[in-house]
Amino acid sequence: MQNNKNDIYIALITVHGLIRGHDLELGRDADTGGQTLYVLELAQALAKQPNVAKINLFTRRIQDPSISNDYAQPKEKLSDKLNIIRIDAGPDQYLPKEQLWDHLDTFADNMVNFFQQEDDYPDLLHSHYADAGYVGYHLANQLAIPLVHTGHSLGRVKRARLLAKGLSAADIENTYQMTRRIDAEEETLASAQIVITSTHQEIQEQYELYDYYQPQQMQVLPPGTDLKQFHPPSGGELNSELFQQLTQHLKTPNKPIILALSRPDARKNIGALITAYGLSPTLQNIANLVIIAGNREDIDDLEDGAQEVFHQLLVTIDRFDLYGKVALPKHHQRSQVADIYRIAAASGGVFVNPALTEPFGLTLIEAAASGLPLVATEDGGPTDIISNCQNGILIDPLNPTSIGDAVVKLLENPDLKKNYIQNGLKGVFKHYAWEAHATRYLELIHPLIKDNKRLETSHLSRRQALYYDRAFVSSLDQNLMGNSDALNRLLTLLKEHRKKTLFIIATGRRLDSALTLLKKHGIPEPDVLITSSGTEIHYAPKLTFDSAWEKHIDYHWAPHKIRRLLDPYPGITKQAKEEQNRFKLSYLIDTNQADLETIKQQLHWEEQAVNVQLSFDQYLDILPIRASKGTALRYVVDRWQIPLEKTFVAGGAGSDEDMMRGNALAAVVANRTQDLSQLVDSERIYFSKAPFEEGILEALAHYDFFDQCVPPT
Repeated sequence: MQNNKNDIYIALITVHGLIRGHDLELGRDADTGGQTLYVLELAQALAKQPNVAKINLFTRRIQDPSISNDYAQPKEKLSDKLNIIRIDAGPDQYLPKEQLWDHLDTFADNMVNFFQQEDDYPDLLHSHYADAGYVGYHLANQLAIPLVHTGHSLGRVKRARLLAKGLSAADIENTYQMTRRIDAEEETLASAQIVITSTHQEIQEQYELYDYYQPQQMQVLPPGTDLKQFHPPSGGELNSELFQQLTQHLKTPNKPIILALSRPDARKNIGALITAYGLSPTLQNIANLVIIAGNREDIDDLEDGAQEVFHQLLVTIDRFDLYGKVALPKHHQRSQVADIYRIAAASGGVFVNPALTEPFGLTLIEAAASGLPLVATEDGGPTDIISNCQNGILIDPLNPTSIGDAVVKLLENPDLKKNYIQNGLKGVFKHYAWEAHATRYLELIHPLIKDNKRLETSHLSRRQALYYDRAFVSSLDQNLMGNSDALNRLLTLLKEHRKKTLFIIATGRRLDSALTLLKKHGIPEPDVLITSSGTEIHYAPKLTFDSAWEKHIDYHWAPHKIRRLLDPYPGITKQAKEEQNRFKLSYLIDTNQADLETIKQQLHWEEQAVNVQLSFDQYLDILPIRASKGTALRYVVDRWQIPLEKTFVAGGAGSDEDMMRGNALAAVVANRTQDLSQLVDSERIYFSKAPFEEGILEALAHYDFFDQCVPPT
């Protein structure tokens, strides 16, 4: 039988993970996380809609003594409209998603058998994640049923994160079946009528990497929020035991609370918020700062990245003498998070998210639902949230002054703050509640079901190579800062060839300084950002830090000994603290007083295995022996399996030299500094007649980089 078209039957597909209608085992393993909760809550919300007749949530049946017998039941009835249907596919035991690919065709066939036995076919299929996408596009094509897809995460993006963790391309392929996953994602994009994403940034920075990317099929529909858990203060929050715990180290705990809540991750940029607070006597006078940054017993027991974050936070608190004004609680429970938001709201406070990159921004929605106005980064999801809700101020996360000014503006303007709070409560209910999500969802699928409207697919084709097959590399200051018209032409070229060209920026600047310069000149975030003269590597779209590279360069590195040798050296002065990092000691050198070769010799005599770099005849960097722009570049292209012979490198200063030597397609722009003059005799390096971006365009044409990608014969 076929359903009455006024009564919609939707089949949701989520193959992997442990999913049931009660007591979800969130966090049990990598496959039992946010996706299982998302799909269950989506199913529950849709089942409450009056024009929905049936929701069946299809997942894999598992009969495994190591897990609950709940997952072995073929059917679990959650309501009159909602069931979980478990399909047999593969062995009985619970398997991670990477081991399910060989069983997905069986899963699809058994789903068809289920429909036939019931004599009831769905009006719509909605697949979740790549494996369900594989099942979904096979069923959609076989049964002529429209397909909607939600990716949750994407293989091309996941691969970059795994490379950053130190896994080789071969290990990633063997462990994660990445080729099969990406192939499934491509075919799903080719077949789906609608692809649902959480933010516009997800569309622009992630899905655009795919050959079968069709922007007209993309719809932004953020997940719902549990408004029963997150709600405004009801009274008594400031008399609670939790309030006493949060504020026990504050001198005047009755002031409004500026609240930040995130993991201790450098990308969350919490240090900039403390700096903003420290730079503003007004803020210190009218408000306290409370930072919830995970749980800790001993900072020294945390992983290196978290240790560095806490070190930065504590140093900044000390630098501005913020003791008694800033609280950094050691412990909290997940169940207390909603209460923490309400305490901040009851105090008359503000919620701040200063992250460098924020793909979605769930904490902003939770805070708004709890009655807090927002100050948030202008990156990614927060732009969508504040645009929808009109409940806060977007700030430049790289500018602490703009953060502080925004918070002061809210705290000193009660009417504005009240307006933002009310807008936030209404906006969250309208845009981010599950009921609103379900209503909008049904509006999106209505044309597919009622009007049989189908996506007009573009004429797309798959590239020959699965991943990038060439790389474009440039430094910043001497290359991309001179000619805005030529820069726009260069960026247009890179965008046109984005799917086959890995875009790399390599600079001596720190990450925050490089991001500021990129933003100022309208340069999009590159795929790879090599900063601090090759001592740090980050990957888009989340600025994922390459911890494997950090471990690689930490070899015979003794910065305290080097400082002891060089700090008193005549003609050398230390650069500002913000120019230093764990693996880069930066000085200013007066070459009339200090001889570079003598310095190198002195370090060698003291058995310091280091890399000494001079740029612009005045900037002296001391790096670990394994660190430089050139070694970092070779490490990156090797991990991405791109040959140096197809790697274009544009440079203009002495610190770029080792990137350009060897087999790369190298180019030196006409405005090069004097310390690159020794490269003039190299046969494999092209010397552009034009400076800056115009010189890069000239060199790209010389090498026919975007086509044949070889030097002229």
